[in-house]
Amino acid sequence: MLLMRTLPAAAIAAAVLTLASGSFNGPLSAPVQVQVPALHRELAVTAAPNNVQAAVLRGWGPVKAGDEFSYTGAPNPRKWKVYDGAGHAGKGIRSPKAWNVANGVATVSGNAYGATGGMAAKFAQQKYGRWETRMRTSVRDPKYHPVLLLWPNGNSSPNCAEVDYGESLTDTTLIKFALHYACAGLQSYQTRAERKIDTTQWHNYAVQWTSTSITGYIDGALWFTDTNRAHVPPVGMHQTLQLDWFPTGKPTKPSWMQVDWVRVYK
Repeated sequence: MLLMRTLPAAAIAAAVLTLASGSFNGPLSAPVQVQVPALHRELAVTAAPNNVQAAVLRGWGPVKAGDEFSYTGAPNPRKWKVYDGAGHAGKGIRSPKAWNVANGVATVSGNAYGATGGMAAKFAQQKYGRWETRMRTSVRDPKYHPVLLLWPNGNSSPNCAEVDYGESLTDTTLIKFALHYACAGLQSYQTRAERKIDTTQWHNYAVQWTSTSITGYIDGALWFTDTNRAHVPPVGMHQTLQLDWFPTGKPTKPSWMQVDWVRVYK
């Protein structure tokens, strides 16, 4: 049974540091469920303190770019390109009107008819680096999928590269990591991991991308790594934030996703 009590921030940080010291042995084959120790049970149900971050615990240094959403209205047009057009796979729409920034957070809402939103960062369009995002969702409809991802600059790469470092699909109790390293087909094309987690609580999702590996963290705890160099994206990428709609023909319950901040490190 998961414990519902709240731990002091220091105790949570100690638990995270203990978990984060784990390592993997060799490159992963794909597709595969990445086997790592479970997150500390309190971390899976309790809103993570703002300072329980991979960047803080691992000493990533000063923030190089990002958005704290410390303003009101539409997302900052100097920082974000807000989607305006058809939704995921041509279903529904992605509308700028789905976004609102207020009280220090950016909220994207999806209505009953698939009108939702997404946006792509104009900052930190780079090859390699570290990204961390603080995110939560409503008690959402399974047809609405929140996702934090790195997407190729120019919207294409020779191997369909994509790094989904915080993605929740039909099973609303799970958060997933998916590293796409080849275009979908008969051959393996991605490595994955998943965790049971309460996405209605604030959690800090992070990814570290180097020339030799991709590593993922939740609240500072390591939960994914792939050290196969052939799987590392070959092109520069940038952050996107999306609440995607996957209709099934049944009524959709309005849902939302909130982002407290996005931070990029060297």
